Amino acid sequence: MKYSNIKSLNRLTSILTITASVGMSAVTMSTAQASATAKTNHDRNTKARFMSSVSEDGLVAVVNESPILKSDLKRAIKLIASKYKKLGMPLPPAKQLQKEAMNELILRELQLNLVKRSGIRPSDAVINAQLAQYAQAQGLSSITALQQKMDAKQAGSYAVLRNNIINELSIQGIRQNQIGKRVRISEQDVNSFLSSPEGKKLNQNEYLTVHIRVPYPEDYNELSNSRQKMARQEALKIASRVQNDLRLQYNHDQESVLLMMSKLQGDYPVQLQGGNMGYNPANQLPANLTNDIVNLDINEVSEPIIGSSGVDVIKLVNKKVSSNMIVPQWHTRHILISVNELQNEQLAQLKINDLYEQLRAGADFAKLAATYSDDPGSAGKGGDLDWVSEGSMVPAFENVMKKTVKGDFSVPFKTQYGWHILQVVDTRDYDASNEVRKGMAKDILFKRMAPQAQEDWLEELKSRAYIRVFDF
Repeated sequence: MKYSNIKSLNRLTSILTITASVGMSAVTMSTAQASATAKTNHDRNTKARFMSSVSEDGLVAVVNESPILKSDLKRAIKLIASKYKKLGMPLPPAKQLQKEAMNELILRELQLNLVKRSGIRPSDAVINAQLAQYAQAQGLSSITALQQKMDAKQAGSYAVLRNNIINELSIQGIRQNQIGKRVRISEQDVNSFLSSPEGKKLNQNEYLTVHIRVPYPEDYNELSNSRQKMARQEALKIASRVQNDLRLQYNHDQESVLLMMSKLQGDYPVQLQGGNMGYNPANQLPANLTNDIVNLDINEVSEPIIGSSGVDVIKLVNKKVSSNMIVPQWHTRHILISVNELQNEQLAQLKINDLYEQLRAGADFAKLAATYSDDPGSAGKGGDLDWVSEGSMVPAFENVMKKTVKGDFSVPFKTQYGWHILQVVDTRDYDASNEVRKGMAKDILFKRMAPQAQEDWLEELKSRAYIRVFDF
């Protein structure tokens, strides 16, 4: 279990556990019987309107004017099941899995409906960057090679992939936009947090932890209150044993920790999760456990921490202390020539080579960037990207930037966004400690507020929508 997996599971469950509203808001009529009759007729007409085109598949739900088919539901069930398996989590009962898949499909359709109404669409550069990453993962050198391979195997499959990527990126964009509107973190909020006991411990320290979770049974949420209490007590018994063994454990490599977990497993019905998590800065620790971890002394073991998914026990093995964070920075400009449907690879390369020759002949970099660069964020500023730190650019760009001498410009080079020439205007060593602490504080506050903001937004979407789930 890695912290990235815990975060992925939290994101998954935050979406899956939202219960979709079923039914529609009807115009109030004179009697309850008339209202029920009208609703029945509307549902019958709605289903009939779609059935002619989906008779061989089967209609299972309608979200506004968008049908959800039985084949959609089957695919969603398979996808969710695979996510559980990848995260090492047991599958829920079939009915619960089907319900979760239906809820996810409904939420997806609601968000896609909003995307269509809003006209949100990722840029070609972002789409191509995703496609290029997918191609690379398949061992292919270009998007063209990916398209040829996919369409040779099944005609039209590349177009389906591209459309799916567009939909996912659009949903991400509108979700971030909506959550961002609802989560308001002021400078005062950040300063108050940094002044708190928790905030004062927030620094650039990195924490080496052994984190073991004793999960509840897979049907925990379906149990009665008394049965849930019994399940927690059983998990706490194992967690107490984990706590005692961690206090006595002096070898913390992954193999030793997993061996200890195997011995502790006993006849507990759910597989223990966790291990040596490696070093992580505070802002990359689980938000709900950050305070518990940073308050531990080295070699101290936490008390069992009761959570919604299980009981956690954490040992702080070591920490790297840093009071200052001095980072190298590069004041950088760049010119971008994109590769897209309107400008192919050959034309883009001809343009960037021509600009490079103009620079070699003494042309002004800022003027060329303002005139020709396809980067809308920097072209108006003469290509100026301001001060750039390590890790803030894609690797291909950062590698060239680091090799370019101050005051000079690079030869043309390519990233997934297109062809670039960059100029390093200046370099410096910068103490970013204050900015980093503020950024970490904002990250922690946002993580705490975002799930509720997302849930509120999705509830608003559902309350304004027509949603009907049919018997199937």
